[in-house]
Amino acid sequence: MARKRKGRAISGVVLLDKPQGMTSNYALQKVRRLFAAQKAGHTGSLDPLATGVLPICLGEATKFSRYLLDADKGYVTTAKLGDIRTTSDSEGECVARCEVPAFSASDIEAVLARFRGPINQVPTMYSALKYQGKPLYEYARQGVTVDREARPITIYNLELIAQRDDELDLRVVCSKGTYIRTLVEDIGRELGCGAHVSMLRRFKAGHFELTDTVTVEQLEALSPKLGFSEIAEEASSYQHQFQALDAFLRPTDCLLRDFTKIYLKNDNVSSILQGQAVKISPSENVLYENDALVSVYDATGERFLGVAEYQAGSVLQPKRLVTFEQD
Repeated sequence: MARKRKGRAISGVVLLDKPQGMTSNYALQKVRRLFAAQKAGHTGSLDPLATGVLPICLGEATKFSRYLLDADKGYVTTAKLGDIRTTSDSEGECVARCEVPAFSASDIEAVLARFRGPINQVPTMYSALKYQGKPLYEYARQGVTVDREARPITIYNLELIAQRDDELDLRVVCSKGTYIRTLVEDIGRELGCGAHVSMLRRFKAGHFELTDTVTVEQLEALSPKLGFSEIAEEASSYQHQFQALDAFLRPTDCLLRDFTKIYLKNDNVSSILQGQAVKISPSENVLYENDALVSVYDATGERFLGVAEYQAGSVLQPKRLVTFEQD
């Protein structure tokens, strides 16, 4: 018999404003403990230096975190000119210092223009990308450099919002897989003086904005501070103590805001929850595309069932499904 998980079987998304100096994994575990959740995962990490939007998924929402990994991101960053670091940010060791010329706004704009649109970017050695099963940053810490292939990314927006003697404040909106540290380092190289990231704040992750977030301090103030050992067999009896905290828990399907919604009749609900493909009647009001991912609900629209692929012949093939205890 499988061991019963400790904690609450809750599901949803917490939009955290991650503080500086905290790793994404620490933030994840912190939120999990505060909510006494059985399971947690995030939708892509932020460097310890970085702050801002970090969606954290609890329970069944972890199954759908992948769909936010592909989303565009937005950042405000400060490029420190004339100071080149091992990690391309202020946490690394200085490897070179260069004189910073008196750049005009047009000088900066000419360089920024080269990075807008589709470009190829070589990932930093201080990244979590894996080579032969080991993260690149582990090689970097050992002084080993691994050849990395340039990857296609898109910089949708890149603008200078402030300029000081040796600093540039930049606003960036970019596609998935973009390393802001590498972008800043490459901009510094093009300027001829080098640069590293001294500040990084994510203001946007997909459709989630900073205004949607909550801080660790806010969550701590509301947490009933009950350990997992206290919430085991009778988790429901503690539910009332988490009401204020759970107000910050968004529904799982908030991750899929831009997905087309399909509502199933009762007989199809049970079938799709068993992993079976179901045939539906096409709606005259919705234009479906074959092989498109859609979010699926029961007939009332109140029960999110999961994500399916719409296939030719009005067939829904389930891809990721919510597990309901009562089912």
